[in-house]
Amino acid sequence: QVQLVESGGGLVQVGGSLRLSCAASGSIFSVNAMGWYRQAPGKQRVQVAYSNSGGITNYADSVKGRFTMSRDNAKNTVFLQMSSLKPEDTAVYYCYVRVGIKSSWGQGTQVTVSS
Repeated sequence: QVQLVESGGGLVQVGGSLRLSCAASGSIFSVNAMGWYRQAPGKQRVQVAYSNSGGITNYADSVKGRFTMSRDNAKNTVFLQMSSLKPEDTAVYYCYVRVGIKSSWGQGTQVTVSS
């Protein structure tokens, strides 16, 4: 099973940018799906960006035009570029991959957007 480690979270001001990274212990070249989710305090975990083997990435309406998910197969890393950050983007962000029927989650990285 692929192990995932997120990094890149932190404290940023409204309107700022952050890039989250998700390093995988194995190859991500043939993953069937990958994505980023987030969980705000007292709320359920929700999908932010998701891509299946078809290659199309879907984004939550709340982040469309501001967030971009990408990958570097050579480095086995998935990224989430976040810009024009808002206080409501404050959450713990988790990356996710699925290889076959096996799903893996990272431990999460905190993003706090201050006004």
